[in-house]
Amino acid sequence: MSRPAGRTILASTIAKPYQEEVINAVNRLSFRPTLVGLLANDDPAAKMYANWTGKTCESLGFTYKLIEVNKNELETSLIKANKDDSVNGIMVYFPVFGDKQDQYLQQLISPEKDVEGLNFLYYHNLYHNVRFLDPPHNQQKSLIPCTSLAMVKILEYLGVYNNILHYGNRLYGKKVLIVNRSEIVGRPLAAMLANDGATVYSVDINNIQQFTRGDNLSEHRHIVKDLDPEEYALEKIAPQCDVIITGVPSDSYKFPVDLVSYGTIVINFSSSKNFDDDVKERAGLYVPSIGKVTIAILLRNLLRLIDNKQIREKVVEQ
Repeated sequence: MSRPAGRTILASTIAKPYQEEVINAVNRLSFRPTLVGLLANDDPAAKMYANWTGKTCESLGFTYKLIEVNKNELETSLIKANKDDSVNGIMVYFPVFGDKQDQYLQQLISPEKDVEGLNFLYYHNLYHNVRFLDPPHNQQKSLIPCTSLAMVKILEYLGVYNNILHYGNRLYGKKVLIVNRSEIVGRPLAAMLANDGATVYSVDINNIQQFTRGDNLSEHRHIVKDLDPEEYALEKIAPQCDVIITGVPSDSYKFPVDLVSYGTIVINFSSSKNFDDDVKERAGLYVPSIGKVTIAILLRNLLRLIDNKQIREKVVEQ
């Protein structure tokens, strides 16, 4: 007897409630928020993503300005956007130089305008489970990297989070495989899922690491250990996992479909297609891309930055 094919879930379906939330929040503002996108590379995919971001912004009530610059002028443009009071949020389409200079440029974005949540301040808070920027008042919420947060929202939508369990423990007993350990998505995502109780296997080109929550449950801090490559080879780990997430930015990379157990939830966040179509015959639920959810969460982050600014201004007035 043949097995029934799993369901393909589109990002547009998952993104819809967050888009509605964003529209309602924008309508309550007395101005139209402005997002600036800085493009300093020749990657057609980046240009396509920038244009798509612009269309989404405009449709949801935001103003989007795409600024195309020579990569050697990017630093100057970034500083200018940081100082421009009419700009509420900034994003840069990486890679630009493809080295540590990109990290410098990423950190050059003011944390008060960093819609992607990639500033060191936000990473530090995420890894140490700090939720607010202004303790002990706890009014200004810290941002979470938008793609990692989008992935969490997707997992909630798909029912991976068990809402019967206590908050912060809703992934207890789940095993998750993430093929990506970038500082942009893979590592913070692994930490977030481990903090919620999952055992996370983080795969990159060098090794496999395991992320789990520490013994002090009140802190929800994760611990990381390198795994023995023979005892914990990919072909042994993957079939045991409830969720497989890929984010390899290469058209030539394909995750081995035969390692996907029947009924597994499969998600790809790379702009490249990391799974062949026959994964649908094994996956219980398959999300082939997450871009629309990511943009909705990015704009949600932008609104949070505006809220935080208004809170700071009230404090100054007092």
